[in-house]
Amino acid sequence: MANKLRHIEYKWIVAVIFVAGLFLEILDTTIVNVAIPTLAKEFDATRASMEWVVLGYLLSLAIWIPASGWIGDKVGTKKTFLFALLTFTVASALCGQAHSVGELVLFRILQGVGGGMLTPVGTTMLFRAFPPAERARASTVLLVPIVVAPALGPIIGGLLIDNLSWRWIFYVNMPLGVLGFVFGLFMLKESKEPTAGRFDIRGFLLSGIGLAGVLYALSQAPEKGWTSNSVLVSGLGGLVLLAMLVFVELRIDQPMISLRLYQDRMFRNSNMVNTLSYGSFMAFLFLFPQMIQSLMGYTALQSGFASLPQAVGMILASQFVGKLYHTVGPRRLVALGLTMVMFSSLPFVFISMTTSLWTIRASMFFRGISMAFAFVPLQASTYATISRPDTGRASAIYSTQRQASAALGVALLSTVFISREHHLLASGAPNIQAQLGGFHLAFIVSNCFAVLGSIYAFFLIHDEDAVATMVPR
Repeated sequence: MANKLRHIEYKWIVAVIFVAGLFLEILDTTIVNVAIPTLAKEFDATRASMEWVVLGYLLSLAIWIPASGWIGDKVGTKKTFLFALLTFTVASALCGQAHSVGELVLFRILQGVGGGMLTPVGTTMLFRAFPPAERARASTVLLVPIVVAPALGPIIGGLLIDNLSWRWIFYVNMPLGVLGFVFGLFMLKESKEPTAGRFDIRGFLLSGIGLAGVLYALSQAPEKGWTSNSVLVSGLGGLVLLAMLVFVELRIDQPMISLRLYQDRMFRNSNMVNTLSYGSFMAFLFLFPQMIQSLMGYTALQSGFASLPQAVGMILASQFVGKLYHTVGPRRLVALGLTMVMFSSLPFVFISMTTSLWTIRASMFFRGISMAFAFVPLQASTYATISRPDTGRASAIYSTQRQASAALGVALLSTVFISREHHLLASGAPNIQAQLGGFHLAFIVSNCFAVLGSIYAFFLIHDEDAVATMVPR
């Protein structure tokens, strides 16, 4: 077995291990979201206390994602990734053994330590293993966990909760986590960067606390209101700390968060487009199961199977887009893809209580195809002009911005939904019609994000900046 593995190209070893880790992290998030009502009954807990099962993990991510690039460069990407994977796996086992909400929140925070470093450090390893000319190919690998895990989460979560126990939503992480750790321990190569510099304590504190404050505010704003004291204090406080972070990091030679990378036109513009596209994508995935389950009355399992065609469409189309990338380039592909996302999402703006699941599945399938045209070229081109020593910190910035864009997208669309629903209820509309109207308007706003991303990509992404990644293999 070992001899066979040695004949596999190293880049594919990295790809397999990274996909396993990223799949675990995303799958766990979606499964836990499905299980919150069950956990509340199990522990006889209030809704406010159960929120911290999700919030604790989210805030822990906010602290460790920005620092992950420096940690990987200084300690070594192999050590850091294996530590993150082991921490995540052990914390999953501890979550499964929790006997109170307090214990569960504590172990979820520990999970966030591992989860916060898995994606940025794994992305660094992946893009250092794949040469620029094969970045489009590597991007098709990245799509697998990003789109499959959210689709499988409700399915696996529903099956485990209904047939076994809520504890298995955490135990399910252990086999793949252990296998990935052992495989990585023997097969991964260590990589450090001599330019990492000293530990930047000011950058670590300002980025971690600032981002945590902003993400907390975004998570609470839809329900508590954007002008509530807790939202204003945490949100504005977080923004002030992030502004201080910019001031500090641009004035030192070896910053933990290398904000100078935004001077790179390709990296800056791709990140901006990704903020709009990924924010729209995650907000849609947040609202879709709520509409299917709470409004239309389908189970979590049926909801999962309804969203699965999106993942299938994205994976199938990504193989074609990965080959097309080398001749067409990122500008037109991303602009076309996000325009297609808008058209393929239009049916959800007009969805009704009588809309069949087959119509929903077909729309999700074409939406997945459309997203592939945007995500593959964005992933491939973002790091096109980033040097190898800067890849780690670029990955940390990319992951931080993506986490923030997802939180912002969910917060904005949730606010739109709640505001529209309350307005319709106040106007005398029936409860069902009010909810439906809220979802319709939220999906319209989601489509607006996609259109803005398409316009931004067409006018501000330049194919000549991505020429290193467009060389045919």
